[in-house]
Amino acid sequence: MSALTDLSLAEMKAGLDARQFSAVELAQAHLDAMAANRHLNAFIVETPELALAHAKAVDDGKRGGPLAGIPLGIKDLFATDGVQTTAGSKILKGFVPRYESSVTANLLRDGAVFLGKLNMDEFAMGSSNETSAFGRVISPWKAKGSDAELVPGGSSGGSAAAVSARLCAGATGTDTGGSIRQPAAFVGIAGIKPTYGRASRWGTIAFASSLDQAGPMARTVTDCALMLTSMCGFDAKDSTSLEIPVPDYAAGLTGSMKGKRVGIPTEYRLDGMDPEIAALWDQGIAWLKAEGAEIVSVSLPHTKYALPTYYIVAPAEASSNLARYDGVRYGNRVTPAGGNVHDMYAATRAAGFGKEVKRRIMIGTYVLSAGFYDAYYTQAQKVRALIARDFEAAFQKCDVLLTPTAPSPAFAFGAKADPLAMYLNDVFTVPASLAGLPAMSVPAGLSASGLPLGLQIIGRPLDEMGVLDAGLAIERAAGFSARP
Repeated sequence: MSALTDLSLAEMKAGLDARQFSAVELAQAHLDAMAANRHLNAFIVETPELALAHAKAVDDGKRGGPLAGIPLGIKDLFATDGVQTTAGSKILKGFVPRYESSVTANLLRDGAVFLGKLNMDEFAMGSSNETSAFGRVISPWKAKGSDAELVPGGSSGGSAAAVSARLCAGATGTDTGGSIRQPAAFVGIAGIKPTYGRASRWGTIAFASSLDQAGPMARTVTDCALMLTSMCGFDAKDSTSLEIPVPDYAAGLTGSMKGKRVGIPTEYRLDGMDPEIAALWDQGIAWLKAEGAEIVSVSLPHTKYALPTYYIVAPAEASSNLARYDGVRYGNRVTPAGGNVHDMYAATRAAGFGKEVKRRIMIGTYVLSAGFYDAYYTQAQKVRALIARDFEAAFQKCDVLLTPTAPSPAFAFGAKADPLAMYLNDVFTVPASLAGLPAMSVPAGLSASGLPLGLQIIGRPLDEMGVLDAGLAIERAAGFSARP
């Protein structure tokens, strides 16, 4: 059955439709792959019984839809009815929701088969999947001539590793400042963050509410398009959800760039940029030009303020969102002997939250405090508006933007012990998140050490179709076929 796991999601869909294999056979092939690759630690919870029950219902004609029988992994940030949901944190260990997130409910409605819950950085705070309370996720990739274990990126590191290692056909991810795109680039897969509001946030554990957005991660652009149509849609339970039709992205894909203008932001040419990243970017420009696109230079002058702005806004919202975890209603509770309720709150949070989460809560609480609110948080929101305005001006001159996804290939565990060095991983992805724009990473080549490198396409608000088409053009030109 191993050959079944090598198929793309679209090929699995076609094979199921043609009855070349059954949904149960497909699910079992992936469950076997999961069992053989537990050393990657990609899954926090495996749900083989649920997966086989879902698959059997598809084979029996009791479940159908555009994704009928397709085996997916679910990032452990999405609430799943009857299945433990922890956000990668000790404070939620053992929490079993009695409801389904809107995104996963949409996938179930369309017939998807759920294999289990994927590991992630705790509360989505991290760029390397080293902050999970359930242990780090190991990338299925290794550098040439080295046996060092590499990070899969974060926070959707379990999703990235599982898709790249052929443990699932696709996976849900969430992107707050690059947590779909950066890990996708590190492991040689595709991933798209849609426009803010395209996919409901209801039932998705919050990190930073004005930034969080769900999206698909899969091995091809077409696979991402198939998942994205199912995941998106208006949800009355989410006040930020957009009440607009969702196109059939896969049906609309052409990959044509004729007559399109591709913007190259000058500010993304960083001092000391890795020559391999710069060369890949130039190659991407040449590919799109060869496909008929017009290349134009654009300016995003406030880009240099994006990272500090993000690391004020996101921790501020996190400190507010994570105040609900107090050990009273759900999750772990630590009760000191002879302590009162305030002692219980403090002990529960001290034991339940990891170091990075505590760091961001403290930063967020500081920038929201009485003496610093205007100096930091208010100022950051003003700069955020200027960053969004930069993109609006750039899109007067172009249809999509092309940039690198990450400033380097995947790195070894512990290589970026300094939090600031880790935060710099998001330098290319954060601006689009602050502006709420659709953005996608597509695998485009290998480094000299044989590790995947990705290119990022950023589009106008609600122009996921334009982003996917540019992604498909790069995918075709790159012909990326390397695998772990």
